[in-house]
Amino acid sequence: MSPAASRAGAILSVDLDAVVSNWRLLSKLAEKAECAAVVKADAYGLGASEVGLALQSAGCRTFFVAHLEEGLELRKAIGFSSRVLVLNGTPAGTEGDFLKSVLIPVVNTAGELAAWRGYARDKGRSMPVALQLDTGMSRLGLSPGDVAMLATDPALLNGLSVELVMSHLACADTAPHPANRRQLREFGKLRTVVPKHAKSSLANSAGILLGKDFHFDLVRPGAALYGISPVVGQTSPVRQAVTVSARVLQLREVPIHTHVGYGHASRMQRRSRLATLSIGYADGWPRGTALSAFYKGHAMPFTGRVSMDSIVVDATDCADTPREGEFVDLICPRQTVDDVARAAGTIGYEIMTRLGRRFARDYRRHAALAA
Repeated sequence: MSPAASRAGAILSVDLDAVVSNWRLLSKLAEKAECAAVVKADAYGLGASEVGLALQSAGCRTFFVAHLEEGLELRKAIGFSSRVLVLNGTPAGTEGDFLKSVLIPVVNTAGELAAWRGYARDKGRSMPVALQLDTGMSRLGLSPGDVAMLATDPALLNGLSVELVMSHLACADTAPHPANRRQLREFGKLRTVVPKHAKSSLANSAGILLGKDFHFDLVRPGAALYGISPVVGQTSPVRQAVTVSARVLQLREVPIHTHVGYGHASRMQRRSRLATLSIGYADGWPRGTALSAFYKGHAMPFTGRVSMDSIVVDATDCADTPREGEFVDLICPRQTVDDVARAAGTIGYEIMTRLGRRFARDYRRHAALAA
């Protein structure tokens, strides 16, 4: 255990071997398409620098982040041997930052396109760019009208080297949804307008599972890399990559009818042994969950309410009770990120990205598997 982990109230353990294994699996499913990695939101809360380095060592050569600052930080970690694309485009006046750090903006509006074209003209050089097309999600991307303008006036791309043309699927996690095929057709139609040499990308994690029609030249998995099931309700093909553990702060024996937590939300129906854990909603743990912690395979149900800095669990039936100072698991094989998300009425993406800065992060990789 690292010094930081030995001092921490809770530990977020990241299995980098599992992340790499998931990337390799998704690469295989994508067949001939390049498999990129989406490491936005600090690699969904797991640490973009560490995850990026592990994936780059495994052969990943294209990464996506959401914001310029994320791209600048990732560059510091992985160097300049891989492409980094910034999904949320170019804030005004930041073009020089993109150029200096060799970041490729994903342009979403006609205004952004004009600004990037003007910067290329001022620099007297060709500038790389990716174009996002809105094919039916109505979130980000050039509209069909914007694309039509490109068809009538190719000069709108003067000075720009279009590296990638992409769109995003709205309903990929529901394979039969008719929107998937509608977006595929729309992407194929709009794609004919932009330069033919540019590579194409449509599939996210769940989109990869829709089949080769959706793969094009490059796929962009995010959540599935980190062990989140790409299709809700189905057996996940990816390995779990995260364990969350919390320290036992206090053990106590309480009599029958003892009330527990804010609002006396729980009342013990027997003499009980309670353990207070050093984790709460300030760490990103969802407040309204009725789950368990686990110690040596034994479940200890939550009792009372999740507090800002603590959770109380019922260890009465735990044959081997943890001692004060020991750690118990809250996300583990017995209770996955997706299980926690279901209990909280949300998705695994939100659970992962909410896990806070108070966790000590412990990165695990076996030397034999690192190459």
